[in-house]
Amino acid sequence: MSLQGKHVFGSIGETRVTFVEKGVTKDRCDFLKRLLEHNRFEVITEEEAKKTEEDPQLYTVAVTDMVFNPTIWVYQRKLKTLDGHRVTPGYWEQRTEDTSPKYWNNGDS
Repeated sequence: MSLQGKHVFGSIGETRVTFVEKGVTKDRCDFLKRLLEHNRFEVITEEEAKKTEEDPQLYTVAVTDMVFNPTIWVYQRKLKTLDGHRVTPGYWEQRTEDTSPKYWNNGDS
């Protein structure tokens, strides 16, 4: 799921949460949970209901911090990777391990 500007919140069980991402795979769920817990957020995950038995299991990832907005935290570079670098949009979306901010491509690679 790409970063969006929306701040989506609701409940998981009895707990009010800010939804980080919905409909993600187990690998993505684990990545986000590990990253967010490293940044001291309380993370709640929930299995989504399958429509058919053959459908893959998908998950919802949320945090209990009601003011957390992933887009703001990533672009303001407030989150840190497990090895202490700043999280970039590419890192957040698991497209790259590179944590250098490159928001544009000027032809140099």
